[in-house]
Amino acid sequence: MARLLHVGNNYNNGLNANNNLNNNGQFLGMTRTAKTIFMQEDNKLWIELCSYNNLELAFLKARKRKTKKLYVKKFEKNLIQNLLDLKEELLLQTYSPSPLTTFILRDPKTRKISKSEFRDRIIHHALVNLLEPIFEKSFIYDSYANRKGKGTSKALQRFEYFKRQVSMNNTAPCFILKEDIKHYFEEVDHEVLLKIIQKKIKDKNVICLIKRILVNGAGRSGGGRTTKGMPLGNLTSQFFANVYLNEFDNFIKRRLQIKHYIRYVDDFVILDSSKQKLEETLGEIKSFLMKKLKLELHPDKTRILAIPRGLDFIGFRNFPNHKLLRKRNIRKINQKISNYANGKLVFSQIMNYFIGWKGFAELGNTFKRRRNILKVIYKTKFQNQNPHFS
Repeated sequence: MARLLHVGNNYNNGLNANNNLNNNGQFLGMTRTAKTIFMQEDNKLWIELCSYNNLELAFLKARKRKTKKLYVKKFEKNLIQNLLDLKEELLLQTYSPSPLTTFILRDPKTRKISKSEFRDRIIHHALVNLLEPIFEKSFIYDSYANRKGKGTSKALQRFEYFKRQVSMNNTAPCFILKEDIKHYFEEVDHEVLLKIIQKKIKDKNVICLIKRILVNGAGRSGGGRTTKGMPLGNLTSQFFANVYLNEFDNFIKRRLQIKHYIRYVDDFVILDSSKQKLEETLGEIKSFLMKKLKLELHPDKTRILAIPRGLDFIGFRNFPNHKLLRKRNIRKINQKISNYANGKLVFSQIMNYFIGWKGFAELGNTFKRRRNILKVIYKTKFQNQNPHFS
């Protein structure tokens, strides 16, 4: 059974505008000629997604750590009306995301980052607010990227635990299959992704919104849009990355019955006492990724190593009894200090960067490194303030 929704373009000013809305978005005001649309009874997820409360929560998440940005202040200045406008666009199916702003980041690896307009980021948060609880139930324990209560620290702790288990506290052989998917975000197939999503999401309006977001962020080939790719930088891309590879996670854990497996985005490891078993597993992994997800492993980043040689994983070189920062991570902080010395950064900026870097570096055996870098920062500060002593 369908029901009618009345949607108007003009609303009461102030907080009373929100009081005219119930959580299902059944009445949005009719101070101008109202438009009428039909909503199916099975569209509860869509109605909840479009609700003012959800959009307001999405706004709060989108502005986190960005409250001083001019585009945030501009949107917030007329917050209620802006959110109601977004709500109306969604309900009337007139919402269309703006073209992405793209820039190149060399950090040190060259990556293309695409940035959405702020109002589009609100929509992304509104969508993920509803989808995340649904899909989170199906995610495996040992997937650690872009999930609440997970992250790099937890992944490294789990890696240490698995390493001790397999090696029997470094008394037995331990081999690691280290793998990386080739151009992962560029190669995500939209058709495959939508089929995965539609196993759990039946609401056609939600699926339509997802399609619009995917098409807007897709790569281009031969002057036209492609049906592949998700932009680095979008919240939806991070979330869909986990949804897509959850199929692979479940293949590893349930079909292959592999216990010691950890994934962080498209970077994953399998630990075992048998090198031969890992070699056999590699063939099955390649076949599944190609047939089911249309993905390939990176030929230069897929290898089987014995743990004493050290393994690059989540920003560290991991050895049997210690972890060291990657050289590129050290080069990066040294470059920031150089920028500070040259006047490109002020003291508060370099210290904010150092505090963030220190939080990550503390996960490894880096006490002397952290102490020495802090000394260099303060030495540079003294020289900046007293140049005739330098």
